[in-house]
Amino acid sequence: SKVSRHRMDIYIHGYLICLLLFLFHSETACHPLGKRPCEMQAFRIWDVNQKIFYLRNNQLVAGYLQEANIKLEEKIDVVPIEPHTMFLGIHGGKLCLACIKSGDEIKLKLEAVNITDLNQNREQDKRFAFIRSDNGPTTSFESAACPGWFLCTSLEADQPVGLTNTPTEAIKVTRFYLQQD
Repeated sequence: SKVSRHRMDIYIHGYLICLLLFLFHSETACHPLGKRPCEMQAFRIWDVNQKIFYLRNNQLVAGYLQEANIKLEEKIDVVPIEPHTMFLGIHGGKLCLACIKSGDEIKLKLEAVNITDLNQNREQDKRFAFIRSDNGPTTSFESAACPGWFLCTSLEADQPVGLTNTPTEAIKVTRFYLQQD
């Protein structure tokens, strides 16, 4: 009958809307259990002294690039994993920033790992996680694996990007500007 066909149409439309909402949500949500990698976003990054990141001899450095070599600038790739925690990478997420303990030393390394393959619940992936703290327009990044160690640049140009456990000392720069690319 006409009434049952109308009810069927409403049921189908309701079902389709629910299905679309579910699919949309599952595509956009960052699942806290890390079942599905979140979307990677690219940002321009520079320190408070206007030094930008670039690669030199497979090492991430910060310096002042002139117009002629501005194309060397590295964007920072971000995959959020919790409200203030994220994986950081470069080269389209193919090289990830990692905090590595080696004896008494703690160093920043670039590792050839795909950022979207990382999982916050795997202990071995924790070295790639950074906690973002915003202070006005600037941001700092603390290693999740090595608490108290912050991503930093040197005051001098063209020096490696590294980690410091004395973020308030004036010899290292730990405050960065981020701008979505």
